[in-house]
Amino acid sequence: MFERLRVMEEYYVALQDKLASGTLEVKEMTKLLKEVSDMDEVIENYRIYKNNEKELKDLKELIEIEEDHDLLSIAKEEIKGLEEKQEELEEKLKILLLPQDPNDDKNVIIEIKGAAGGDEGNLFAGDLFRAYSKYAEIMGWKIEVLDAMVGAMGGYTSIEFMVSGKKAFSFLKYESGTHRVQRVPQTESQGRIHTSTATVLVMPEADDIEFNVSWNDIRVDTFTSSGPGGQSVNTTQSAVRLTHIPTGLSVASQLGKSQHENKATAFKILTTRLYDNMLQEQMDKENEQRHSLVGRGDRSEKVRTYNYPQNRVTDHRIGLTLQRLDVIMEGRLDLIIDELINYYQKQQLQGESK
Repeated sequence: MFERLRVMEEYYVALQDKLASGTLEVKEMTKLLKEVSDMDEVIENYRIYKNNEKELKDLKELIEIEEDHDLLSIAKEEIKGLEEKQEELEEKLKILLLPQDPNDDKNVIIEIKGAAGGDEGNLFAGDLFRAYSKYAEIMGWKIEVLDAMVGAMGGYTSIEFMVSGKKAFSFLKYESGTHRVQRVPQTESQGRIHTSTATVLVMPEADDIEFNVSWNDIRVDTFTSSGPGGQSVNTTQSAVRLTHIPTGLSVASQLGKSQHENKATAFKILTTRLYDNMLQEQMDKENEQRHSLVGRGDRSEKVRTYNYPQNRVTDHRIGLTLQRLDVIMEGRLDLIIDELINYYQKQQLQGESK
């Protein structure tokens, strides 16, 4: 591992020198800047490790010649602390050197649908969208609603939105699955707790270069957009439905002001869905170990329970329970997501060491 880190640091320095030369074209400079950025965290931690290693060596040499008992005691304490830091850094470096998911740097499209529980499931879908929106704000990401169908009592029967920002997919990819809520609905007169669900689907945005969909394979239908309960929003045929004929996959968009805008949005969603289906098929062909390392999870799996009376959230995949539902629904999803990332990284690390 350390020989690999040494070579990586040499390459990192060479890239920085090349960038500083001032002779690069914009395209090549952009490419090299991304390479450097991707290595920043690894190199920073490796350099801290090397500095600590040197300090450890100096302290151990001091112990061999020092006779002052107080200084010896201080030096031994510092050695103990540095050795503990080195162990932590070594584990961190192992994780940083793991093979990365090629989609980690991508933006994502998220679809949330109210599922079991009727109106309450739709309301919960709205609560989840709000939580993800606040989390995105904390992370410095941008949210763009692509399509939405508002529920009759509020919330959403379905909402699709784009999350754009640094490594958005790497943080959100574990959110796919069934999210269950336990609470007393506003319409419940006797105070009984109901269980409802909403489904979340997280898809990496497809790049035009890597995944092309031909318009020859798409049927375009237009219709009048409508609001909740079938209420007409406008009288023009501005809403668009695209159907991918080979797979039968269909998506619609009606939020845009023009047919052209809705057609472009629907195409973005359709392409991303087809790309995600392709990735899912590839992963299904992998063995069980590899499937768990990637960590996408079964789409039908109940991934999380949100219990409002107990202010509790439980992620069933990693056995994590937090009595902090109130702050999590205000956007502090990092309390769960960071634990998920650590868990799957450790799983991957164990798989790599076998």
